[in-house]
Amino acid sequence: MADEGAKMVAAAELAPPTGAFEPGKAVEPPLLRIEGVAKNFGSFRAVNGVSLDIRAGEFFALLGPSGCGKTTLLRMLAGFETPDEGRILLDGRDIARVLPHERPVNMMFQNYALFPHLNVRDNIAFGLKRARMSRAEIAVRVAEMMALVKLEGLEKRKPDQLSGGQRQRVALARSLARRPKLLLLDEPLAALDKKLRESTQIELMEVQRRLGMTFIIVTHDQEEAMTVANRIGVMDAGRLDQVATPRELYEAPNSRWIAEFVGDINLFQGEVTSRVQSDLTIATREAGTLTASEPHSAISKTMVFLAVRPEKIKLSRHGPAADGEGSAINRLGGVVTDVSYLGGTTTYKVKLDSGVVIRSSMANTTRLDKDSHGPGQRVVAWFTPDDCVVLEQ
Repeated sequence: MADEGAKMVAAAELAPPTGAFEPGKAVEPPLLRIEGVAKNFGSFRAVNGVSLDIRAGEFFALLGPSGCGKTTLLRMLAGFETPDEGRILLDGRDIARVLPHERPVNMMFQNYALFPHLNVRDNIAFGLKRARMSRAEIAVRVAEMMALVKLEGLEKRKPDQLSGGQRQRVALARSLARRPKLLLLDEPLAALDKKLRESTQIELMEVQRRLGMTFIIVTHDQEEAMTVANRIGVMDAGRLDQVATPRELYEAPNSRWIAEFVGDINLFQGEVTSRVQSDLTIATREAGTLTASEPHSAISKTMVFLAVRPEKIKLSRHGPAADGEGSAINRLGGVVTDVSYLGGTTTYKVKLDSGVVIRSSMANTTRLDKDSHGPGQRVVAWFTPDDCVVLEQ
């Protein structure tokens, strides 16, 4: 376990190789450009006019609930489905109607699709043999892949002699062996337990950074997407609703739906009653009058939603100490109804005087529970205007 932890730390600190995608780096022409792509299955529109640019060396995540169209979009990139509308440009070439084996794209499936009668070495070499590489070249490439995914010594084992994590590595090595320009991953970690998922996420990031290759992963797991990806595209009902970095997506969602889907959120519906520069005063039915600061967005509507993440809401017996800006702090009185201890944090449910229940998540900074709050305790829930996000939809 100590070695595994060291690997995770080392992987997290790896710098991207030359040519790899770096947020904030000068923008170059995208490796992959998706233009107005749509796909219908009978009367059902699975993908509805998606446009997206993905840059070389980027680790991109398609995130969304089941049935949102993310896997259908991935299958069109792989060539297993043909778009009814739009273009898919890879390095400037339209590949929308190019056969799967003729495009420089590979896909790693959720069930890994390993050949049960072949050993590890032959599973990895399968695509190389079909590409008619020489035996010497195949031996070198397989050895490279075995070392890359840390499978040395397991060459002769069959898939049924491997753990779930080892089978996942074999599938990854086979997908990378032909050195595609684009690697597609369809929920590759879904079958792994939580601990193994976490360590494998780090290993995936390490492999992607070492190779400087472009990865696109499909997942419905928000935490997984935010861990591995440089940017995330959130899909719903066949549309791409928001594309952003993990931090931007979490801290600045562009709609109520995104705010609720990505992480936990407290929402208050209300009416903007006044504006003073970037500060908005919002009258809500659930929590009375609240103040929010929105310096970077133009709120034009009167009826809005005010969103606050649980970790932004602090609990105390008497509220924050008064200071020069104390009057701007939002204070809500209520009673703790439920406490969930999660190790690093404790989550509280607080029933406000209005009857509405909100959630607060607070870090456990001491070993003892002297700073915790118990069920039935009267508390003040408070947060600053900067902790709020104002949403128009």
